[in-house]
Amino acid sequence: MEQPTKKKNKFTIGGSGSKKPTNFYWIYAIIGVILIAVQLFNFNGSSTVISETEFEQLVLNNYVQEVTVVKNKKIARVTLTKNALELDEFKKKIKPSVFSNATNKGPHFTFEFLSEDGFYASLQKYSKENNLKYNVITEEDWFGGLLGLLFPIIIIVAIWMFLMRRMSGGAGGGAGQIFNIGKSKAQLFDKESGTHTTFEDVAGLEGAKEEVQEIVDFLKKPQKYTDLGAKIPRGALLVGPPGTGKTLLARAVAGEAKVPFYSLSGSDFVEMFVGVGASRVRDLFKQAKDKAPSIIFIDEIDAIGRSRGKGAMQGGNDERENTLNQLLTEMDGFGTNTGVIVLAATNRADVLDRALIRPGRFDRQIHVDLPELHEREQIFVVHLKPIKITKDVDFKFLAKQTPGFSGADIANICNEAALIAARKDKKKVDKQDFLDAVDRVIGGLEKKNKIITDHERKSIAYHEAGHASVSWLVKYASPLVKVTIIPRGRSLGAAWYLPEERQITTTEQLLDEMCATLGGRAAEELMFGKISTGALSDLEKVTKQAYAMVSIYGLSDKVGHISFYDSSGQSDYSFSKPYSEKTAELIDEEVKKMIDSSYQRTLKVLSENKDKLILLAEQLLEKEVIFRDDLEAIFGKSKFEEELKAEKITSKKIATVIDETIDNVESTDETKNIKEDNNEVNIKPEEKS
Repeated sequence: MEQPTKKKNKFTIGGSGSKKPTNFYWIYAIIGVILIAVQLFNFNGSSTVISETEFEQLVLNNYVQEVTVVKNKKIARVTLTKNALELDEFKKKIKPSVFSNATNKGPHFTFEFLSEDGFYASLQKYSKENNLKYNVITEEDWFGGLLGLLFPIIIIVAIWMFLMRRMSGGAGGGAGQIFNIGKSKAQLFDKESGTHTTFEDVAGLEGAKEEVQEIVDFLKKPQKYTDLGAKIPRGALLVGPPGTGKTLLARAVAGEAKVPFYSLSGSDFVEMFVGVGASRVRDLFKQAKDKAPSIIFIDEIDAIGRSRGKGAMQGGNDERENTLNQLLTEMDGFGTNTGVIVLAATNRADVLDRALIRPGRFDRQIHVDLPELHEREQIFVVHLKPIKITKDVDFKFLAKQTPGFSGADIANICNEAALIAARKDKKKVDKQDFLDAVDRVIGGLEKKNKIITDHERKSIAYHEAGHASVSWLVKYASPLVKVTIIPRGRSLGAAWYLPEERQITTTEQLLDEMCATLGGRAAEELMFGKISTGALSDLEKVTKQAYAMVSIYGLSDKVGHISFYDSSGQSDYSFSKPYSEKTAELIDEEVKKMIDSSYQRTLKVLSENKDKLILLAEQLLEKEVIFRDDLEAIFGKSKFEEELKAEKITSKKIATVIDETIDNVESTDETKNIKEDNNEVNIKPEEKS
């Protein structure tokens, strides 16, 4: 049941009924301009500046009525007689009054004298000979002194207010802006300004959608759950690799829930000021409680939710820990049925603090994994809706070509395919454009102008032919799609595989994959009698895989069924290995033995099929790109293909038999319980005793 929410005043431009807040800065500016004008202009009249020589000539012609001498400024102000003002030469020189069109009453001229003693002597002389009236005064410029005192202070205050306004994010207005630093930066989505994303826009993720749909259903119909005594989880944590759709799922919740939805990132809590993060957490939850029922979504929560006490620098760590402590308090502080639910997303769940993911805070963790085959097909359907495609584009085929791809990767492939088609001036995107897009995303940009010598090109061809040959001749290697010697990205050639999507992997499968990886190095040694640096990525992959088999998966007989892997991420073995030096030597020996035996096996396989390897390499040099059909023409059909199909059928039958057996056992137990209950009812008290 939706509760009425309080309306929030919003200042919108051009909106009906909206009122724009008064900006007092304009008033302050007008007052400042008026005060400066008072200082610069003389409102009693305007005067023309003349020289001291011109003043003497005016006195000799009896045009001067009075002279006022400002002693402290060394200036003299001259007032003319009425007869002089009627002359044309003075009418042109004298400026009219600022506020009146009438002739100024004076002073009419102003000049600056250099020698004070000499000027006073001249005045006394003119007073006796020409009856010149003069008086000496002293003017105090109180306004100029006050302005000179206050002007630096005004500048400093203005700069300070500008900086505080910038640091507080620019939201709001008025002088109260500097107090908004501790306010939450969450973006509010409600009925008026909600997102248009719904669960229909989220392809795949069926399990995750069911979990969050239950949360949305609770916010819409809480009575359905509370009548049974159920309590909705206070928080749900979306966990998964990057690009799997965690944020998209949260946006769908915002579009479906139709309740206030506060969205922000974990980094929005962190500021340069101490205590701002905790203040923003308090303000965020206060707003959410006022608008309950509501949802808070914190993206990338690992920015503030990392384990406390693990940071090396305590100075920068304290603020983050204070923010986390406040978040823990708020999540555990409000009641269960207040209608505020917290959603969070992260791809680093292993580094989160244990107090944050305990029951009562983030009650449930929703794992958003990489999409399976049918889910990738659904994602392609969603992303290809706005793209014009030809009829030969098969969604299922595209899903098979992209194992291990996330939703973001698939969106990128669809966009790349459209760009490639547009580059070729096509009207629609066809199947080949999507295959080129997959190559572009996985391998990088094709480098057609890279300079490669004939010997290097031949070495690359035999290297890639070695990979393809071994993968075809061993049982459990991934199926080959194509082999190319066209440089892409940082690689000079590549063999493209279509790995089988399996949940568990056996030792034999890992060893066969290791042989296929070492096929390039072995082919170089077999054909040229020497090896090159071209197998760097292959050796890196094989080494990591071998160490994982020995030290993580426990697939070595000598080391035993031991794993030194810490899946929780809370390991204390940060600066030391969790095993002794003797065990480390044993691990190194087993890894070397495993790689060496795989390499010798690879050499043996290639030696037995050397003629086919040469034929494949020559064909690769000629065509530059060869596909699965070309390998089948050279090597014939894989002898392991039928065995693998039979194994899959057998495993499915075994799984079906196990499921049926479990169902029969459960139904037998239920029948037994029913019979026992019936017998218990029919037994008389005396018989029972």
